[in-house]
Amino acid sequence: MLRLLQNLLRHEKPRTRKTAAVSGTVEFLETSRVITLLIFVATITAIVFISFVGVSTVNLPVLPNQLASLRITASAPFTYVSEEKTRFAREQMRDRVPPVYRLDFESLQQFDAHLHELLVDLESFEHTHPANSPFAGKRKEDFAALVDHFNASGPYHVSGEDISALFLAGDAPTRSALVDAGLRILREIYSEGVHDGRAFGVGTDPSRITVYQITRDDGEVVQRSAASLEQALTFLRITLSAETADRNLSALLFRLFRNGLTPNLIFDRDATLRLQDEALRELKPVVVSVERGQTIIEPGTRVTPEQYEMLVAQREFLLDRGDIARDEGLQLFGRILLVLAMVLASLLYIRLEDRETLHSNGRLGLLARVVILNLALVRLTYALSSLPFFITHSQTASLLPFLAPTAIAPLIVAILIDAGSAIFMALFISIFTSVIYGNRLDLLVLTFLASVVAIYCSRHTLKRGNVVRASVLAGLTVALFALLIGVVDRLEFATILNHMGAGLLTGLLTGVGVAGLLPILEGLFKRTTDITLLELTDYNHPLLRLMQMEAPGTYHHSLVVAQLSENAASAIDANPLLARVCALFHDIGKAAKPEYFTENQHDGINPHDDNNPSLSALIIKSHVKDGVDLALKHKLPRAVIDVIQQHHGTSLIRYFYQRAIQDTRVPISASGSRTPFPASKDPFAPAPPGLEPVPVSETTYRYDGPKPQFKESAIIHLADAVEAASRSVRKATPQHLGEIIDQIFHDRMEDGQLDEAPVTLEELNKIKTSFTFTLLNMLHSRVAYPAAETAPERGQKSEDGKTPSRS
Repeated sequence: MLRLLQNLLRHEKPRTRKTAAVSGTVEFLETSRVITLLIFVATITAIVFISFVGVSTVNLPVLPNQLASLRITASAPFTYVSEEKTRFAREQMRDRVPPVYRLDFESLQQFDAHLHELLVDLESFEHTHPANSPFAGKRKEDFAALVDHFNASGPYHVSGEDISALFLAGDAPTRSALVDAGLRILREIYSEGVHDGRAFGVGTDPSRITVYQITRDDGEVVQRSAASLEQALTFLRITLSAETADRNLSALLFRLFRNGLTPNLIFDRDATLRLQDEALRELKPVVVSVERGQTIIEPGTRVTPEQYEMLVAQREFLLDRGDIARDEGLQLFGRILLVLAMVLASLLYIRLEDRETLHSNGRLGLLARVVILNLALVRLTYALSSLPFFITHSQTASLLPFLAPTAIAPLIVAILIDAGSAIFMALFISIFTSVIYGNRLDLLVLTFLASVVAIYCSRHTLKRGNVVRASVLAGLTVALFALLIGVVDRLEFATILNHMGAGLLTGLLTGVGVAGLLPILEGLFKRTTDITLLELTDYNHPLLRLMQMEAPGTYHHSLVVAQLSENAASAIDANPLLARVCALFHDIGKAAKPEYFTENQHDGINPHDDNNPSLSALIIKSHVKDGVDLALKHKLPRAVIDVIQQHHGTSLIRYFYQRAIQDTRVPISASGSRTPFPASKDPFAPAPPGLEPVPVSETTYRYDGPKPQFKESAIIHLADAVEAASRSVRKATPQHLGEIIDQIFHDRMEDGQLDEAPVTLEELNKIKTSFTFTLLNMLHSRVAYPAAETAPERGQKSEDGKTPSRS
């Protein structure tokens, strides 16, 4: 027995010193305000460097017709050949070149032919119907037919009276002379040109002279005036009056020859294009000079093609010079103020909503690192825009904001810490992403919404596939709103589809990346996700298998405690899965010496009967340290190790403590053996001088702690005691169980075991109720089976008509 004690002490001392040293270092790193300040300064520096250093408005992926979010000015003077302005100048030049026309004589030639046909018809009529024959009957009908034939040969409206007057004006040579004189005048008018002012957009003011470009027969284009139709008719009237002294005859001829007067200026497309091409060949490309500080794009306005061309020209100019990083960006002091304000806002939020994080450098470090990692990835996508390929391919560069993985940090924080911190983190990342991409409000709202969708869908994640599903839904959100924003910005449909595809791809890659990062971050920052906890519930875990084989009683006890803890954690909105896993492993240290624990003892053999109380207490307490060693060896999560250390707190091992007290009341003989007092003496009378027993130290019989530090640990601390006490209950009734549970809770509270756990009295009442309900269902009574000799045969029913259950 002494050898066993020596072995225990030999193994405990080095481990205690090492554990104390490691524990002190971990506690210093976890709670030191110096470390907190270093995290604060490092975070601000990293965010300033990532979000602003080298960020240039020149590299912003801007598309034509897109709503500009900020003012972009020229950072250096430069010149460029403007294709847009050159194209506009060419269009203006085309508009300035007047159209070219040609003179059309076809209508005059047709009128000439029809008039001569009329003269022939009149001469034939004259031979058929002599002048002395009456103008009636057949003669009248033939003359009317003659008039109708002439009017039908063209768009003419000559009355029978006018043709009759021409017929009576003289013989055939006289009529022919009159017609030739009229046609000569028409040819003169046609040679000068007749235009219709309404057809060519020219006014009909007779005092206005219109100059046209007219193609001559030799192909040369000359400028000359042309008469309007009204002017031509006036000229025709006056000239005919001068040719004929008879006013009636001249009026007759005017009414006849005006039918042959039509506009004859015809647009000559080929000649016009030839003249325009000659003018454009002399036009030089437009060179634009831009001064330093000149505004290229105004905020709140749509980007015009000219502005977009100027922006591209500035990019190429600065890329050639290598001055982008030096000449662009906001003032560094303003950047630091913005980052400082956001970090302070984050600290205030954490202080109000998550004080545990504020007092844990590990959690602060996790938040800082995931923020820096996420912003670094966003900046990396932005940095791609400075590559020559993306500068010259703006359509491809416009995909970069949708490829920025802004949901990585919110997803990680939601899974490793909580949703509230993740939502604030999403806002933080979205703000700086919009700043990096030129203060784009639409990008801020879009990325924040997508991150919140991912956070909402990743609640209570139990499988790594759920992480990918949540991020894909976030990518789908980006794609949907990219469609709406593209429609509002009137982007091309192909560009909108590319933006949607980029959003979906980013969502998928984000989910895969987060699922791969989680195990690394869990080990690095001692965080445990529900995914890992669910994996630990596998009963084939080596430690659980060890407990099943070496300490089956302890294993069964752990199962019951796990069920009690899980139900109680659900009742007070703690983490049921964490409570269950921690309860399954809280007593794994008993597998090292299972025979020293009552639940594993058989046949009434108890090794403690041969030990003194202090040694037994030391063996009992050692299961905590053995459990921690096994947990560390198998790399169990930090929360499980904490519960193993805390599940007994600093409670008293009362059984052996009472034995020790009783042993001190037995006197020791001179030889060192304990002898009972004579029956006639008071056994509690003071011992003789020099033979007083050594006082029992309560510390020897208390667990080393610490006391439970979080809700799940407090629940397991209580459930462990309640389950052990419930084994002594012969018949479970609500009243009896309630009294036992109340007594245990009262004793633990009086002993101060729950002083450091964040549980309220209301939550303790809920835990009591949950324990009572669970135990009543576990310890329900069974139907008593009849003796073998009186048992009914198979299939035979009992007196109440039911077949006995074999459950």
